[in-house]
Amino acid sequence: MRGLLKLIIGLAVLLGLLVGADRIAVGVAQDEAADRLVSTGKISGRPKVSIDGFPFLTQAVAGRFDSVRLSGEGVTVSGGREKVPLRSFSMQLSGVEVGSGYRSATVHSGSGSGVVSYGDVARLVSGTEQIELSYAGPGEVGASVGGMPVGQGSVHSKGDTITADGFRLGGLGALLNGAANGLLGPRSFTLTDLPAGLSLESATPEPDGLKLTFHGSDVRLVG
Repeated sequence: MRGLLKLIIGLAVLLGLLVGADRIAVGVAQDEAADRLVSTGKISGRPKVSIDGFPFLTQAVAGRFDSVRLSGEGVTVSGGREKVPLRSFSMQLSGVEVGSGYRSATVHSGSGSGVVSYGDVARLVSGTEQIELSYAGPGEVGASVGGMPVGQGSVHSKGDTITADGFRLGGLGALLNGAANGLLGPRSFTLTDLPAGLSLESATPEPDGLKLTFHGSDVRLVG
């Protein structure tokens, strides 16, 4: 009986050591993955990387991770001339396969989201430096000049291009009429340097900014 107890205790200690080693290994791998993503230019800013699943070591040996999550506040997107922060950034990557020596990584499918403030959206839209944008209801953005509302319009996307158009004059805009029409014509910008090589899926006006969602499949993440 005493021998059996010693065996159980020994196995428990060994299991604890293995679990500890597994958690240390996953922590090192997550830090290395974050650095690698930044160095390859697949994502701007250093994201937090979380590798899901247990044990980590068996996934590492197999060279395939079922689920990897990215998040952070230092990620940016570009509209060509300007780079702006992508706040509340999060991304879910499924089926991440890594090559020999982790010199390559391919994602079977991925999705994510982030929010661009309306102030930054105005910076991305060419020729609207004097216009302030704000939330105006589902699918709608409002436009103001000097804090005075002039109208509102809709936002939609095609590919990686986001367009605000269909502005209807109201308030000060109704009084300015022709001048406001010139300010509120269709405005577009095309996003580049999207995180992790994904593509834009939608752009949705929300109270705190324009929410961008991304998707992609069979994306080469590294290498």
